[in-house]
Amino acid sequence: MKLRQIIKEFAEEKQLREGFDEQGQPDLKYYAFDWDDNIVTMPTQIILSTEGGDEVGMSTEDFAEYREKIGKQPFDYKGKQIVGYAENPYRNFGVAGDKAFIVDAMLAKPGPSWNDFVEAINGGSIFSIITARGHNPKTLREAVYNMIVTNHNGISKEDLLSNLKRYREYFNETKMSDKEMIDFYLDLAKFHPVTYGEGSASNPEEGKIVALRNFLAYVKNMAQELGEKAYFKNDVKNNFVPNIGFSDDDAKNIEKIKDFLDAEDKDKLVKTYLTKGGEKQEV
Repeated sequence: MKLRQIIKEFAEEKQLREGFDEQGQPDLKYYAFDWDDNIVTMPTQIILSTEGGDEVGMSTEDFAEYREKIGKQPFDYKGKQIVGYAENPYRNFGVAGDKAFIVDAMLAKPGPSWNDFVEAINGGSIFSIITARGHNPKTLREAVYNMIVTNHNGISKEDLLSNLKRYREYFNETKMSDKEMIDFYLDLAKFHPVTYGEGSASNPEEGKIVALRNFLAYVKNMAQELGEKAYFKNDVKNNFVPNIGFSDDDAKNIEKIKDFLDAEDKDKLVKTYLTKGGEKQEV
């Protein structure tokens, strides 16, 4: 067999197995992601104020470092003396910025968890976006949909559909069109902009804990349902225990999430990853 053919067959086999284990069972991998400076680095800025009332934009990456100081003590930033937030400082992070978010998401640079995000989508794994932003959840869904259908930066619509078809065939579910499968898949995903409607963008930890608690319960239930389906197929080769990864670039968010998991995740299903400074490390 020619080398090119061997490589081609290996690549195809790897693609088909991304959402399944070596025995051909669903791999029960689930993902939860912070958005900014984790999946992608967006150009959106928080608006701060100088003593003279001038407005200064701050990146989300810098905000993770400075947010404990804002409004509590003056500090230098970009050659300006910052004394607090400007009026409506998160104006670009809520529903008023929905249209800009759709555009910026496609222009944003990949973050430290981008490859994991690609892996989740290409494998057909269920994921959640848990972000301090306050956009309409449908806006986040639309941005991800656009990434899928345009094969954005490593995302493969073909791989996703291959795995979704395998899931449906595995459980003898009815056939769908390609668009129906993608829509159904994104309906299973969870989009949590935790300051949409209510919540504090300057202190999003509690909102993220609520969102992760809900996602943890959701995937436990989903794994149980998958296990029951597999049992009736007489084809159970694993115990259908979910594995969940959560990544965030903000150390304070991770600290609070870890406290929550120590208290409530008795089965140790969730692994947490800090991606501050562009480096990913398990904590």
